[in-house]
Amino acid sequence: MKLLILSRYGRQGASSRLRMMQYIPTLEAAGFKVETAPFFDDAYLTALYGGSGRAAAIPKYYLRRAIQARHRPRPDLIWLEKEVFPWLPWGLERKLLPRGVPIVADYDDAVFHRYDLHARRAVRTVLGQKIDHVMAHAGAVTAGNAYLADRAKAAGARHICTVPTVVDTTSYAMKGPHASDDTVRVGWIGTPGTWEECVAPFLPVLEGIMTETGARLRAVGAGQAAAGSNTVEVLEWSEDAEVTLIQGMDIGVMPLPDTPWMRGKCGYKLIQYMACGLPVVASPVGVNAEIVEHGVNGFLAMTDDEWRDALTALARDPALRRRMGRAGRDKVEREYSLQVQGPRVAQLFRDVASLKAVG
Repeated sequence: MKLLILSRYGRQGASSRLRMMQYIPTLEAAGFKVETAPFFDDAYLTALYGGSGRAAAIPKYYLRRAIQARHRPRPDLIWLEKEVFPWLPWGLERKLLPRGVPIVADYDDAVFHRYDLHARRAVRTVLGQKIDHVMAHAGAVTAGNAYLADRAKAAGARHICTVPTVVDTTSYAMKGPHASDDTVRVGWIGTPGTWEECVAPFLPVLEGIMTETGARLRAVGAGQAAAGSNTVEVLEWSEDAEVTLIQGMDIGVMPLPDTPWMRGKCGYKLIQYMACGLPVVASPVGVNAEIVEHGVNGFLAMTDDEWRDALTALARDPALRRRMGRAGRDKVEREYSLQVQGPRVAQLFRDVASLKAVG
């Protein structure tokens, strides 16, 4: 069976790499012939993360996607990341998609809130229900958490499968002892935009805790957004190095503001930390409260004092870090691994490929 992946990004984009491309070997082993067709190329993300735009190239991306949607020969199944065209209405997408080809639509964040909660009334009017239409017309929706699955259900999606964002546990190993010093490293991994939105407002609290405990804050992938702080160890992200960089941490953190957008997050940072055997501290927002078992594999912290108590306890107790880290790794192996979720996704695709898409 021919499977066409209409992803948002290439491998450099975390959502496309983790939600789709890491499944390709499993899908190929299950009998699918897979072709990927990203909307944006890696150059777009490189420029975006570097603080510059590629506005001049945007029309090229839309034209390329129009050609991709009319792919020849026709695939047996399309796996769509979020939507065909950002910021264009569903009616246009529907006309371009091939009739009779089932679609699986995937969501790892609350992309619908970009439209239905937009500051401009015109955007809310034209696009507010766009993602609902995509979900309703898909043969199936794969949702990264319950918040997204609930939206798909409300939209009238015919089949909904909750698939968390996972790691390949053969690529993630438990961290070993420090190679250089005994400094406790509290780590975070992500993008410059996520750092600015989630960590920067909370940074004074974190810096105070680092001073009190003698720990050090490590930020992977934050780039220039974190470069202005003298107390943060800023390291460049790369796909090849990210596991090693996480293994160099002792505690993983994921602060989140409690907003509709953040409730749609899939907690992938936590899963990465836990896969490496790190205890975690996270805001109890959205799926974080499911991934983190308070007092077992880490702590949930909302107030500044709760963050201070959790990080202080972990920074000062290596045995506690090891015990919670082991519990986290066990949970990843049971629930958040490619080895567990891959066969589920492959079976879903076989089922949906046998269906005719709604016209």
